[in-house]
Amino acid sequence: MKKKILIVSANYYKDISNGLLSSALRLIPKKSKINIINVPGVFEIPVTISRNIKKFDGFIALGCVIKGQTPHFDFISQASTQAIMNLSIDSKKPIGNGIITCLNMNQAKARKKKGAEAANAIISVLSQK
Repeated sequence: MKKKILIVSANYYKDISNGLLSSALRLIPKKSKINIINVPGVFEIPVTISRNIKKFDGFIALGCVIKGQTPHFDFISQASTQAIMNLSIDSKKPIGNGIITCLNMNQAKARKKKGAEAANAIISVLSQK
């Protein structure tokens, strides 16, 4: 069966999000129908998935949050993770969380392949019977 997958990518750190996207796309089976929506930041990912929840079989959330000098990092990281989990459970559809949370840009650059892990997670759930 051909699966429809939506990738929502936060482009606040464009170089990082491009790396996450490239690694995710390498793992998604060729027979899948893939749509990509770019959003400004991680906080916009859950609402974008929510708006499209009935149109797709699975979702991949990609983005990066880097810790700064304020608690903003903690709020954004926690809120987006919780919203994605709630959407997945409520819709009974897999959402691969490829949002990386890092202390600095060097950590983010080293983790750009995490998009593949998010893709692998939804592929695994979608293939369950």
